Amino acid sequence: MAGYRKLSRTADQRKALIRNQVTALLNNGKIVTTEAKAKEIRREVEHLIALAVREKDNFEEVTVKAKVARKDKDGKRVKEVKDGKKVTVFDLVDKTIKKDSSSRLHARREMLKVFYPVKKVPNTAAGKKRKTEEVDLVAKMFDEIAPRYATRNGGYTRIVKIGQRKGDGAMEVLIELV
Repeated sequence: MAGYRKLSRTADQRKALIRNQVTALLNNGKIVTTEAKAKEIRREVEHLIALAVREKDNFEEVTVKAKVARKDKDGKRVKEVKDGKKVTVFDLVDKTIKKDSSSRLHARREMLKVFYPVKKVPNTAAGKKRKTEEVDLVAKMFDEIAPRYATRNGGYTRIVKIGQRKGDGAMEVLIELV
């Protein structure tokens, strides 16, 4: 007996399906799917959330100096002439960054192996490619989801049966983050 459900798919199709649904669940908070798929998704999601909870505070804040281009009132870069060439003027600015420990970096890379890239489209510019933004799901895991579940020992998801699907009679469920 296999340690997982095959879902009537080849290995690469099954892995892609699970990655896609895990990404959708963690991005949206809940999805509707079949019972067998939900039970497989639950395994992966519980593991990723446990990883994020374990490593959520495992970083140090470091102040570094960064070169930032000086901008005028219109938001354009300020340029000055040096040796007959136009050169952008840079200022040194102190920035505070999070420096991950090695175990948190490993956890981040494990999550990136699973997540697909997600784009957020604002309602006002629906259909406009220019206005879309990339959603950083790993940052969302560490900053939003992990603190919410810091006191829980597992059981981060809930599966609620909805009923049978009309077409093929498969049991549909709602899987959501608790």
